[in-house]
Amino acid sequence: MEIADYLAEDGIGLGGLVAKGEVSAGELAECAIALVEKHNPALNGVVMKAYDMARKTAESPVAGPFSGVPLLLKDINALCVGLGTRQGSRLFDGVMDDHDSEITIRYKKAGFNILAKTNAPEFGILPTTESLYHGPARNPWNTNHSTGGSSGGSAAMVAAGCVPLGHANDGGGSIRIPAAACGLVGLKPTRARVPLGPDLGDALGGLVCDHVVTRTMRDCAHALDAVAGPDVGDPYFAPAQARPFAEALEGVKRPLRVAFATTDFLGNPLHAECLEAVNKTAKTLESLGHHVEEGVPAAPADMVSHAFMTLWTAGMAALAQGAPMQGGGIAGPDTLEPMTLALVEHASKTTAAEYVIAQVMLQRISRFIAQFFETVDVLVTTTLTRPPVEIGYFDVTSSDWQAELNKAAEYVNTPVFNFTGQPAISLPLHQSADGLPVGVQIVGRFGDEDTLIALGADLEKAMPWAARKPAIWG
Repeated sequence: MEIADYLAEDGIGLGGLVAKGEVSAGELAECAIALVEKHNPALNGVVMKAYDMARKTAESPVAGPFSGVPLLLKDINALCVGLGTRQGSRLFDGVMDDHDSEITIRYKKAGFNILAKTNAPEFGILPTTESLYHGPARNPWNTNHSTGGSSGGSAAMVAAGCVPLGHANDGGGSIRIPAAACGLVGLKPTRARVPLGPDLGDALGGLVCDHVVTRTMRDCAHALDAVAGPDVGDPYFAPAQARPFAEALEGVKRPLRVAFATTDFLGNPLHAECLEAVNKTAKTLESLGHHVEEGVPAAPADMVSHAFMTLWTAGMAALAQGAPMQGGGIAGPDTLEPMTLALVEHASKTTAAEYVIAQVMLQRISRFIAQFFETVDVLVTTTLTRPPVEIGYFDVTSSDWQAELNKAAEYVNTPVFNFTGQPAISLPLHQSADGLPVGVQIVGRFGDEDTLIALGADLEKAMPWAARKPAIWG
């Protein structure tokens, strides 16, 4: 298979070629390996390779929608025998996975051929992918700029064409943020749509979920069909979908009630490019026959920020303190970045009562936001409050973790839907004057990925992004 032919297809397209015998899984693996080797020196998206394992798997590809399709796994969660999961941290240096996560098992059953692990910031804390352990991942649109985070390594390699889709997870925006920064589709599913077992029942009090970043809506939908559904022993799970998610690609069949926001969730103004992206999307949706009005749920910002940060930072402390049980080291200045160590030391003082109070606060706010969605079907917002920042904007060498997380809070517009559990998707619907991607976030009701996929498919036709390619491509 020629590289140009490989680049012309998405994951479902490549899997279909393998199923029909027109190309081999081995050819797909070699195309992906060649592209990773070509572009990784500039992008630093891949941090651990398993080429021999992938070549062996390609000899007997599993039949499925993604038969033989190369896949990259993020270096957070998604354990895979033959690779290691280091959480972007020296704390887990040398640790190798001794079992597959449930999501990895499901990926393999769908036919994916796992090739490597991708770069992530330490513990996935920041909305950029710059760790002292792995070094910064670089944006293929402009290598001076961040890929976003924490799934930035996967996003960089998908955006550059190395693989059609890459594993990602999202505890405060870590699927949607890098999708926006790198010009990709990034769907955060409904809470507990995708299982986290066998190692976790939930993560960070239900904030975290897994999926992929992709270049097409088709891959996004089919990949969710491949992994969605409860696992044995899950503490809770999302409402069952009425039909396969891929069927939603037919598009929206009725007028929707659409709200759109021209500020971030704290009421702050947006960068002009982000504002243009939202307004342009709202006008397009109106032209498609939907009822569009400006509006946004008004949540108490101080309460939201305090409660979210209590859960988030406590989770980081738990990961650090529990590292020895996973084969990792002892948390300290030799194993953690200065910012992470300072955050962990602070969060270790959080009491059990404070943690429970934070959960209660977020649940109350979630009910309030859910009431807003009784009157609208979807909400359109910006994903980031500005185009992708330059590398170095966030400083992991600083021990002032509060200052860095404050910068993060001003940069992203995503965490609120982690604690409500609602599905939210970032679509690459705009490009800035200087050529950087600008993502638009669309949020749906709890359990209603179907509408987001359908609307995304319509916008993929009405505001197509496939022709836009980064400077580093193929």
